[in-house]
Amino acid sequence: MPHILIAGKLHRAGIERLKQASGVTFTLVDEVSVESYRPHVAEADAVVLRTQPMTAEVIAGAPRLKVVSRHGVGYDAVDVKALNARGIPLCIVGDVNSRAVAEHTLMLMLAVARRAAQHDRAAREGQWNVRNRFETVELDGKTLLLVGFGRIGRRVAELAKAFGMAVTAYDPFVKPDLLAKHGVRPAADLVKALAEADYVSLHMPGSVAGAVIWEEELRAMKPGAILINAARGGLVDELALDAALREGRLFGAGIDVLAAEPPAPDHPLLSNERVLISPHSAGLTDECAARMAVSSVQNVLDFFAGKLDRALVVNAVEIEAIQTQKR
Repeated sequence: MPHILIAGKLHRAGIERLKQASGVTFTLVDEVSVESYRPHVAEADAVVLRTQPMTAEVIAGAPRLKVVSRHGVGYDAVDVKALNARGIPLCIVGDVNSRAVAEHTLMLMLAVARRAAQHDRAAREGQWNVRNRFETVELDGKTLLLVGFGRIGRRVAELAKAFGMAVTAYDPFVKPDLLAKHGVRPAADLVKALAEADYVSLHMPGSVAGAVIWEEELRAMKPGAILINAARGGLVDELALDAALREGRLFGAGIDVLAAEPPAPDHPLLSNERVLISPHSAGLTDECAARMAVSSVQNVLDFFAGKLDRALVVNAVEIEAIQTQKR
């Protein structure tokens, strides 16, 4: 009987799906950390993983492991090479979080533009005249640059256009006709597009080369622009961003993901009044958490039933090559 380790708090809908399944047992570890789930991997035939890392060392300590299912779509923190070496598939959920992340992206844009956190604090402190500073800006009539035009980027474009924005996208892997279908103008050069955008929103996977928005890109951005990152930590040079904001080169930033989470207490962005930070929560609405929980659990159940969707296996090619070699 396969034993499933749930490494990190799971929405009740996913737990109910497990309880309804026959022929499996499971262990639930609510805390999202390597230290909390590591002691249980030796007995696991499958792991449903939240955002914590899964290193080669952890994988080596799981001799029964046959499949890993990520509770989400990113897998930067998983040692895929170590899984490949043992022929272990790594699954992700399907298109279950694009709506939630796109809404969160618009929330960050609006909250930064209207300085929502600062005005909330001022109103509670009786500083009603903060409204007379005329320090907020609008979305209507402004240009939004999307860096990456996958499912989330496409949904953000749809929502942004509803606010009257003109949308441009930089994505070398997307053909111009697809952008045109969504009413989005293609950008061939990132630096040039940054100079023309009032808002810049990142929607791309993590980069092995490190950040995509360095000091050079920040200096190329339009004065008074707003930067949003609800994609992956590490895509932005955080110290350079902090400097750009403190020097008044940018209006503000909305950040849902950081290179290190949680950040160190002395991280400069935490004390920067021009930054709105959320705790990597863009995809964690109640509805989205339920969809991700059920989908991540279902991947494991489908694997043991022999009907796992290949499109959800990120290392399918490598696994199939290993299986071919064994024949």
